Amino acid sequence: MSNFGNQVQSKLYQTMKNPDPNRLPVVYEEWEKRAREVLEDGPFYYVASGSGGEKTLKANLEAFDHWKIVPRILRNVENRDLSVELLGHSYPFPLLHAPIGVQSIIHPEGELASARACAAIGVPFITSSASTKSMEEIAVAMGDAPRWFQLYWSKDEDIAASFLRRAEKSGYSAIVVTLDTPMMAWREFDLKNVYLPFLTGEGVGNYLTDPSFCSKLAKSPEEDPESAIAYWTQVFGNASLTWNDLAFLRKHTKLPILLKGVLHSDDAKMALEYGVDGVIVSNHGGRQVDGAIGAIEALPHICDVIQDRIPVLMDSGIRRGSDVIKAMALGAKAVLVGRPCMYRLAVAGEQGAKEVLQNMIADLDITLGLTGERAVKELNKSILMKSNLLSSSLEGIQQGV
Repeated sequence: MSNFGNQVQSKLYQTMKNPDPNRLPVVYEEWEKRAREVLEDGPFYYVASGSGGEKTLKANLEAFDHWKIVPRILRNVENRDLSVELLGHSYPFPLLHAPIGVQSIIHPEGELASARACAAIGVPFITSSASTKSMEEIAVAMGDAPRWFQLYWSKDEDIAASFLRRAEKSGYSAIVVTLDTPMMAWREFDLKNVYLPFLTGEGVGNYLTDPSFCSKLAKSPEEDPESAIAYWTQVFGNASLTWNDLAFLRKHTKLPILLKGVLHSDDAKMALEYGVDGVIVSNHGGRQVDGAIGAIEALPHICDVIQDRIPVLMDSGIRRGSDVIKAMALGAKAVLVGRPCMYRLAVAGEQGAKEVLQNMIADLDITLGLTGERAVKELNKSILMKSNLLSSSLEGIQQGV
């Protein structure tokens, strides 16, 4: 849709003479505040907090501030193009809904509300292995809308293979393999609140409906849910994986495979060597390694290695349209959005999830034009300056250097 942002902005301003007193927030921080008001400590901090002292969580946001946009003028930005090409498919916007598990702790409709919102906007939804609703239910809710499936690689290979087959059969068009979570990190707020939703049956919908998983149980999950959850604790995650194990994925699916959690340039080299179809630069939103590099800081190093041979995507810290522009200017082909979607889901269900995507895309579109660019796929480093170089560069300009 051409000039998406102007249309959304105009629609909002048209309510100026008759504002809705119950209208939903626009400001990201207000959504987070509202979510805190409606959620109990356990669910809120499960979404909002990071690992350890939350240094990585903070680094993700601060790292965006290290890059400054340098707008251009007189560039004819009347009509703008937000579309991108990924893995042989064309998408209207460079946003995807990040894979987020246990959304049922945020809202009763959980993943179904988020998936329907994505389908309505045209944003691909990445279903998590740890969803409370099964991947098949989510697929039905989305119809023909684009969707990817995120795999937490189970210690039980039969379950991992079954998940891949089910995703392919259910119309998912890519597999996102999360590799930064072979085990759950030391998350101080979750430990303080003694809160792990999986132990109460949340976020295990794909397991409890999986034939391979259920075949390993003495009784069905309906008959003995405690034993089913106990078995889940034994098979979730796989810390023994190596690069050679990627052949297992190729054996069990024909779908494109993207590796999520890439931060080191040497891992980007290995991804190319092992023939994966894409990588996602991510530190799991600061929820795994405390003190890790901010994702946007790692992005240009990964892109320098990849050299456009496969798509590089990025998540961890995307909050506004300018963040999307910075990520794409540094080489990302698209970005994944996580926490903003969860805060709005908590406050307003499907409508909230829809508005966060709509408003972020509108912000992206308008900021793109104000930057002096017409197409997100043409963004590059020429519109950015690193903040530690900014003062010296400006000083040189002022001195006529």
